[in-house]
Amino acid sequence: MRAQVSRARRTVPPQTREREAAALAAHLAGIAVAGATVCAYVPVGSEPGSLAMLDELLARGARVLLPVARHDEAGAPTPLRWGVYRPGLLVDAQFGLREPAPPWLPAAAVADAAVVLVPALAVDRCGVRLGRGAGFYDRSLRRADPAALLVAVVRDEEFVERVPAEGHDVPMTHALTPGCGLVALRESE
Repeated sequence: MRAQVSRARRTVPPQTREREAAALAAHLAGIAVAGATVCAYVPVGSEPGSLAMLDELLARGARVLLPVARHDEAGAPTPLRWGVYRPGLLVDAQFGLREPAPPWLPAAAVADAAVVLVPALAVDRCGVRLGRGAGFYDRSLRRADPAALLVAVVRDEEFVERVPAEGHDVPMTHALTPGCGLVALRESE
């Protein structure tokens, strides 16, 4: 499923990606609250979203934290650390990512977030999210506030009926798509 979605994303024309990114940014009005902390991400390659989404969150008065992905000495992914987003000050990082420069906040900073925007390849109506498979987010989201919105950001076609679930998956509470906006997800049956 990962390979199929990744292939499909690569075929999306740039103008469609731009239109979808603008729609996602417009939907943030119902998500970002002034003074709240929002954990977000900088899209890589064909991932949905844009820097404009991050700027929109700032314009709405949110504090925006971005992930910092690292491995431990044994090569295993560690829970994400977080850096404060400041426009124009992102640096190149591992895995082709862009991230805030140090200093970084500890992994526990995700507990301050009212909303966590999570990159996904797909999400189903029960909240099962298909990520890239490294496990950075599943290790990190366990530390989130239980009241936080965990929002999988996907294209409309990637909001599906079923995604294969694994025991370590942290369920999403919502999906955000360009066409549907913010959609509450039901718990697994």
